[in-house]
Amino acid sequence: MKAWHFVATGEPLRPVELPDPVAGPGQVVVDVHAAGLCHTDISFMNGEVPGMPSHVPIVLGHEIAGAVAELGAGVTGFAVGDRVGIAPVLHDGPGVGRDGGYAERALAQVDELVPVPVGVDYAQAAAATDAGATAYHAVSAIGEVTSGSRVGVIGLGGLGQIGARVAVLLGGEVHVTDVRSDLEATADLLGAASFTTDADRFAGLGLDVVFDFAGIDTTRLALSAARPGGRVVQIGAGRPEATLSIVDLVVRRLELRGTLGATKEDLVAVYALLASGALDPVISTVGFDAIPDGLERLRRGEAEGRTVAVR
Repeated sequence: MKAWHFVATGEPLRPVELPDPVAGPGQVVVDVHAAGLCHTDISFMNGEVPGMPSHVPIVLGHEIAGAVAELGAGVTGFAVGDRVGIAPVLHDGPGVGRDGGYAERALAQVDELVPVPVGVDYAQAAAATDAGATAYHAVSAIGEVTSGSRVGVIGLGGLGQIGARVAVLLGGEVHVTDVRSDLEATADLLGAASFTTDADRFAGLGLDVVFDFAGIDTTRLALSAARPGGRVVQIGAGRPEATLSIVDLVVRRLELRGTLGATKEDLVAVYALLASGALDPVISTVGFDAIPDGLERLRRGEAEGRTVAVR
């Protein structure tokens, strides 16, 4: 099968021919129809995440959707041809601990599979496995947004757009800030109550919970925008370190929570929102041959919404 290999830090992905994976007991082989491109992959390629991926060379790509091609011994509940997403819930998951979705086929544990409902296309299904489920988990489980919550969102990229929309759907009053003024129309479409590029204006809103989807030294801003006793949820890690006010944290009794990933149940919930049409994230698609170019556009900040490779 055709695949893209990550071979060393700082090196571009290399096109390779690899043997097709074979399903062992409790495993399935998935024909990859879509694979999401993620900033995490760029961090891996830059050597910014110690110990991850677990080895090289490896096929990156942890946001995967496709059709079941082969069942291993003991697998029940799925049949060849079923449309599935692979939930990245295991520490040795695809693109991290074993070959991932930047290939024509990928191996999955049956426990990682989530059926893709009618009305959800492969690109949406792939983006939902990590970006969608991570944003949903952050807003619903970690941020605990409920009806009437006053919510702040920093960074209206692909993840932030999903998070903002989920917060609206949960009944939150959502206020958004981003450095790009052209994203105001996007914020309106998502149902946000306000949008600003003015950090000082955002800092004075006194919000119940603030989600930092940027992580580009924006944690301090998130803390300043929360009300006394409020909560900040850190999702973005655009830079490995940030400067924040300990005085702000202590005197105003703020809570700072970090979060990474999600559960299969979160992915099921996101698929339901996609199928209903309530959630319709912006997705840019590229061909599988253009995965390196797509990652470079993502690195330069030129991607709109989430980027997904389709075949």
